[in-house]
Amino acid sequence: MIDLSKNKKALLQLPKPKAVIFDWDNTLVDTWPLIHEAIDKTMVAMGRKPWGLEKVRDTVHKSMRESFPIIFGDDWEKAGEIYKNSYRSIHLDKIELLSNAMNLVNKLEEQGILQILVSNKIGITLRKEAAKLGIDRKFFSIIGASDASFDKPSREPVDLALLGSGLDPKKDVIWFVGDTISDVECAYNSGCIPIVYGHSGNQISKTISLEFLQENNLPIYFDHQELVEILK
Repeated sequence: MIDLSKNKKALLQLPKPKAVIFDWDNTLVDTWPLIHEAIDKTMVAMGRKPWGLEKVRDTVHKSMRESFPIIFGDDWEKAGEIYKNSYRSIHLDKIELLSNAMNLVNKLEEQGILQILVSNKIGITLRKEAAKLGIDRKFFSIIGASDASFDKPSREPVDLALLGSGLDPKKDVIWFVGDTISDVECAYNSGCIPIVYGHSGNQISKTISLEFLQENNLPIYFDHQELVEILK
């Protein structure tokens, strides 16, 4: 049995932030079914075997411009267009906020804590989804893949997102909440405090090893209401 007691204790001991940076996919919104459908359609169109939901969840965490060249080689841009068209054909009709995500966003807003989105989803698509859910106005900035010179886990999207905020991770407490290793590494690279959001049923992304989680004493939670209660 996994002992996450120290990681849960680390969550309770977090200093109050001046800002919270959120990942988007599967941190605030449920998009694994959408990503899975688009990935498998892309694989089939490119003459490959579909991945299935489990492999998609265990593998996807980098942006398209970083991951697709590795997967598809010289054909990555063709595969990218297929993926984007497949995803965009369904996402605005099916995207939903995760349980208690809006409660958390509203609590942060109530307390005057700046909120930011930094995602490896293409920026235009990211902003359309946030607008569709009526949550875009809650965020100081919304930065996606290709908006900065490099994507997560580089610090560049965080630096871009913080422009004009007056905040500096070297001086100010900034939380970075996400579900994959790219989010944790981006938090470290940018000087923010990483917080891991796990999936329902106390599941952690397989991109984050349990050894890494425990050795680094990473704060972790599995329901956004837990953070709401801490902020109270």
